[in-house]
Amino acid sequence: MLTLLGKPLASRLFLGTARYPSLDLLSKTLMTARPGLITLAVRRPTPGLVQPRNFADMLEVLATPLLPNTAGCHSVMEAVTTAELAREMFRTSWIKLEVIGSKRWLEPDGVGLVEAATILVAEGFEVFPYTTEDLGIAERLLRAGCRVLMPWAAPIGSGRGLENRAGLLRLRAAFPDIPMILDAGLGRPSHAAEAMEHGFDAVLLNTAVAESGDPLRMALAFASAVEAGRLAFEAGLVAPRQNAQASTPEEGKAALG
Repeated sequence: MLTLLGKPLASRLFLGTARYPSLDLLSKTLMTARPGLITLAVRRPTPGLVQPRNFADMLEVLATPLLPNTAGCHSVMEAVTTAELAREMFRTSWIKLEVIGSKRWLEPDGVGLVEAATILVAEGFEVFPYTTEDLGIAERLLRAGCRVLMPWAAPIGSGRGLENRAGLLRLRAAFPDIPMILDAGLGRPSHAAEAMEHGFDAVLLNTAVAESGDPLRMALAFASAVEAGRLAFEAGLVAPRQNAQASTPEEGKAALG
């Protein structure tokens, strides 16, 4: 079990709620996977999730902790205002902070992200910043008062996995005591397993499940991969070697006459 900022969470798999064709399928997927956190955008309703009241009823039944996000915000004040609205709507001080710089790649605006995080931390928010693997931006976010980092694996919805593996591993090693949730760009369960093997604390994804041929089975696949990757990390992975090393000893080998 993961304990994040003092709150126990049932799973290290976090799921988004966008791109599902119906509320029924979303509900069944979430009930099947039992994610530790559910993320949802404050600004836009998901197509197909007809009535907001039904969506709220579903969240109440699931009783899974929520992480509202400021998806689609391209300026500091837009993100701050959206976060304030989210706190009123969902009665939580946790916010996934997105300040998007590049519309094409949906890449975080590091400068705007630090500025918005500074404002929100001062207002009592627990800010989960969606960022890149940039070490300098990470340091500034932590100095601003963030206690969690959410680096991307690859651009949102790209499904490319850990695109800058070396950069992500440097980030993980630089801040070993900071909870890190790998967010965005994971397309396969094996991507999630690899992230967990490298010591990330959780993964957040949406498109890979919602747009698969069978979201229920895919959500289960990701949940299993996350668990397997974490177990492997805790067990301790064998370090790569340059040369072969026999697993069977030479001693005791039968002598040929």
